[in-house]
Formats: sequence, structure tokens, C-alpha cells
Amino acid sequence: MPTVTLDTPLGPLTLVSDGQALTAATFASAEAGSPGAGSPGAGGPGADSVLADARRQLAAYFAGEPVAFSVPVRPEGTPFQRRVWAALAQIPHGATVGYGALAARIGDPRAAQAVGAANGRNPVVVVVPCHRVVGADGALVGYAGGLGRKRALLDLESRQQQLF
Repeated sequence: MPTVTLDTPLGPLTLVSDGQALTAATFASAEAGSPGAGSPGAGGPGADSVLADARRQLAAYFAGEPVAFSVPVRPEGTPFQRRVWAALAQIPHGATVGYGALAARIGDPRAAQAVGAANGRNPVVVVVPCHRVVGADGALVGYAGGLGRKRALLDLESRQQQLF
């Protein structure tokens, strides 16, 4: 599958496409020796329009521009995980929601822990905004990319919200 790594202010973000949709966007470890910004993996960034669109949209997002992501996504997961990820995509830019509230949105108000587990397994970070889910009291909890990245993403979106 075509892959490219984008340098971001929060570290390398590796993007994977199946040629029709973005299937993964994960923060890579700087020590992993992954390709730098614009460096091709299989197929190269020019060979895949999905990767080109994702790179363009993410670069604008991290540059502080208000972006409504339009790149198609197709994360692989269980039916429940896909329901949670679809609900994540509906959280407005600059907003946050609690795990319990997200569970209620998918029609299973007692599934807050399961929602948290699915949220933590989101394979398409930033574009599918799992960072917008917070604890019931608004506290920053649980982000696979680390709470520092979660705070930075929310702060970035707060600044962008003024431009939306």
C-alpha cells in the first residue's frame, strides 16, 4: 500500500492509502527511521491522489489554517469500532465530547469504556478526530499519541476555530 510520512510540528505522521481512501494516519516515532516529509514509501506520494490530498489538507491544518477534512477514509476495525469512528468524525472542529456522551450518540449510553477502547484504536488520527474526546469532567485523558499531542491538537483547533 502506498505510504508517505509527513513532518508535522508534533512529529512524523505516517499516512497509508489503499488507492481509494486513507486507511491509516499514525504518529511515527522519530527514532524509527521513517521517511521524512514528502519521502515516498511504496508508490511515492505522486502515485496516489489520496495521499496527495491528505498531505495537502494536513499540511494546511498544521499550518494553522481551518480545514474541514475531505479526504476519504476507510479505517479497518470491528463494526462497533467503525460506529465509534464515524461518530468521532461528527464532532465539530474545536469542540470536545466526553466518552459517555459519545456512547450515547452511537445509541449505547452504557458503553463509555468500550467507546474509549475503540477511540484508542483509531488508525486515522487527526483526520478522524479522536483527540476531541475528553473525560466526563473535561480532563484530558487517553490519547495513543500522548497527552502532550492531544493538548497541542486541541490548542491548534481552538486557534483555528476563530477562523472557521
